Amino acid sequence: MALKSWFNIPPRSHFSLANIPFGIISTAATPTPRPAVAIGDHALDLQLFNAGNGFSALSVIQPHESVFSSPTLNAFASLGKPIHSAVRKYIQTIFLANTPFPHVLKDNISLQKQCLIPLKDVSYHVPMQIGDYTDFFVGMNHAYNCGVLFRGPANALQPNYKHLPVGYHGRASSIVPSGTPIRRPHGQILIDPTAKEKVPVFSPSRKLDLELELGAFLCKGNRMGEPIPIGEAEDYIFGLVLLNDWSARDIQSWEYVPLGPFNAKNFATSISPWVVLTEALEPYRTKGLESDTQVLPYLREGRAENVYHIDLEWELKTPSGDVTTVGKTNGKHLLFSFQQMLAHHSVGGCPMNVGDFFGSGTISGTEDDAKGCLLEWTENGKRSLKLQGGDERTFLLDGDEVTLKGCCGNEDGALVGFGECSGRIEAALDLKF
Repeated sequence: MALKSWFNIPPRSHFSLANIPFGIISTAATPTPRPAVAIGDHALDLQLFNAGNGFSALSVIQPHESVFSSPTLNAFASLGKPIHSAVRKYIQTIFLANTPFPHVLKDNISLQKQCLIPLKDVSYHVPMQIGDYTDFFVGMNHAYNCGVLFRGPANALQPNYKHLPVGYHGRASSIVPSGTPIRRPHGQILIDPTAKEKVPVFSPSRKLDLELELGAFLCKGNRMGEPIPIGEAEDYIFGLVLLNDWSARDIQSWEYVPLGPFNAKNFATSISPWVVLTEALEPYRTKGLESDTQVLPYLREGRAENVYHIDLEWELKTPSGDVTTVGKTNGKHLLFSFQQMLAHHSVGGCPMNVGDFFGSGTISGTEDDAKGCLLEWTENGKRSLKLQGGDERTFLLDGDEVTLKGCCGNEDGALVGFGECSGRIEAALDLKF
């Protein structure tokens, strides 16, 4: 049932009282980044809210109020899930129509004017300081579809695929918030991969692609040499965002043997600005993809519902302004959970830190319209994707804008959503070597 608020929250807002996602904002008047939560089409500036005694009725946070003046969410996240929950529930309470604390904000018009800022007036920042970024490959439908393209159906999945969450180390420095323009990268590519002599050229990527993923931030670390048990992994996961791991497929196809993606992935990764806490996602737990393989004990979870039922989609806007919703899929299409990714990542003793970031890998369904990237849609450029307005694409062109969306639930006033993750492709630099 939707929670009723005294504040005007649009009924189809991703940021209902059932959500309360956290992010980092700035404004023209106050350009210093600081924490906020999204409420409808407004941001509640937590620094100003705290300065106005907004947390006076929440004693558990008072020794830690300095976290709301930090330029990242790391300090808040490191307080642990009980504190995250207490703050989230308190903010929900002060916005309830029958709030027991009307003096805090409901009847405090002055504080409302100070700390409730229209989203259209805020700038977004990467919400956490990211020390390390690992991108996984656990969307099995995507892995299978790509494997069929390059190795055929019989060898589409590698022998290890169902035994462990396959991943690679990404580049944290190139993670950017939604709305940041994406420059087309240069790299080595093969003009004719079928030619007998394999000699690359240096060129802007001609096969620039998107990848529809989910990302998870960590709120807790472990000591080097001490693995994180699967039964404790949930305590380490702060919340989720949408993730677009932009990919240069032609650069990747030349460089990935034998160590995997490198320059094809490290030029840009876009994320949505609001971190949806795992507590808000709890009602939407569901089972992931079925596997016919028994994983080793360190990856076995005690709960079958280990992923989330999140409706996902992506759309493409051409330079002429035409918008096409291309793919619709769901967050349940994962073979391994973020908990299993974390348990596997740390099983050899790898130390994790607050702010570390995981990507799920491209999430595709089994239907024709459920593919999470153009590589799958166009079969690596063999067929064209028809768009609104008559345009066609095999891969992204300069000026194209890709937007990811994700939301849980369908009841008005009770949506738990991620908002949008967007990026527009800019032309490659004119490099002369």
